[in-house]
Amino acid sequence: MAVHRRSPLSGAHALARALVLTAAATTVLGMATGGTAQAAPGSPDAPSSRKDVKAQVEQLYDEAEQASEKFNAALDAQQRLQHETGTLQQQVAVGQDELNQLRGDLATVAGAEYRGGGMAQTVQLMLSTDPEGYLSRARSQEQAAERQNETLHELVARQRRLDQRRAETSVKLSELDRTRRALADSKQQIQQRLTTAQKLLNSLGAGERARMAAQDAREAEQRATRGTDRLDLGSTPPASERGAAALAAAVKMIGSPYVYGSTGPRAFDCSGLMYWSWRQAGVTLPRTSQAQAYAGQRVGLTDARPGDLVIFYRDMHHVGMYAGGGVIVHAPYPGAKVRYESVNAMPVAGVIRL
Repeated sequence: MAVHRRSPLSGAHALARALVLTAAATTVLGMATGGTAQAAPGSPDAPSSRKDVKAQVEQLYDEAEQASEKFNAALDAQQRLQHETGTLQQQVAVGQDELNQLRGDLATVAGAEYRGGGMAQTVQLMLSTDPEGYLSRARSQEQAAERQNETLHELVARQRRLDQRRAETSVKLSELDRTRRALADSKQQIQQRLTTAQKLLNSLGAGERARMAAQDAREAEQRATRGTDRLDLGSTPPASERGAAALAAAVKMIGSPYVYGSTGPRAFDCSGLMYWSWRQAGVTLPRTSQAQAYAGQRVGLTDARPGDLVIFYRDMHHVGMYAGGGVIVHAPYPGAKVRYESVNAMPVAGVIRL
C-alpha cells in the first residue's frame, strides 16, 4: 500500500486550545477545576519564559498521562472485579440453596429411620411372616442407605465448595476496594497536573501562548515530514488486512481531541485510540498501553509495518500506531488532536504486531 500526501498535517497546532480541553478533560473525569489545587512536585510557581512554560507543561502532561494509564488500568480492573464478584455471590447463593435442600433430604430420611424403631435385621427376619419379602425390602433399604451415604458425602463436598467461594468472594471484594482507592488516587494525580499546567499557561500573555502554539505546530510538522512540505508514508504494506483496517480507522480520527480516559468515537487518549481503531478491525485490545505492549508479537522497529502498535517510554505509558515511513498516528496530550508524528519524537520501548 503506497500513501503519498501533500497536505498540511491535521492537529499540528498542539497547545492552541490547551486551556479549553484541559478543562474538558477534567470534566470528563468528574473532577471540579474551580478550587485551588496542589501543584505537581518540583514545579516552580513562576516560570521565567515561554520556553520554561513549554517544558514544564509537557512534563506535566506526561505525568498526567502516566496517571491516566493507571486510571484506565484501575477502571478496567474494577469492571472485571465487579463482574467476578457478582458471579461469585450468585454462586454462593445457589450453593447455599442446594446445601439447604440436601440437609432437608437427610433430615427426612433420618426421621423416618428413627420412627422405624431401629430393630436388628436378624430379629426382624425371625419375626417376619414373609421372609422373602423382608429380604427384598432389606436389600432396598441397603441401597437407600448407600444413596443416603452418597448424599452425605455430597453435602460435605458442597459445603467445602461453598466455603471456598465465600473466601474467594471476600478476596475479590478486598481487591475491588483497593482498586477503587487506586482510581481515586489516579484521578487526584491527573487533576493536580492538569490544574498546574493550566496555571502555567495562564501565566503567559495571549501573544506568548499564540507563539508557543505556532512553534509547537511547526515542530510537529517538521518531525513528521522531515522538514519537507509533504507527508511520505512509504510503500511498506500492512502486516495483515486487520492491520490495514485498524490503521484506516485511526487515520480517519485525525483531528479528534485528546481527552483522558476516552475510547472514542469523538475523543481519545493514546491507548483509547488504539483500542477503538482495532475494534473497528474486529479485534479487542486490552485497555492500557502497558497491557497492549503484550497483546501481540514483538518485532524490531526496523521491521515495523503499518498497523503495528508502537509503545513509548520505559514504563510504556504511551502508544501510537505505525503508519509507515517512520511516522505514527496517535493521540498526543491535552490540547493536541489526533495527528501524525515522527516515530522518533519519543523513546520507543517496543513494536507490537497483532
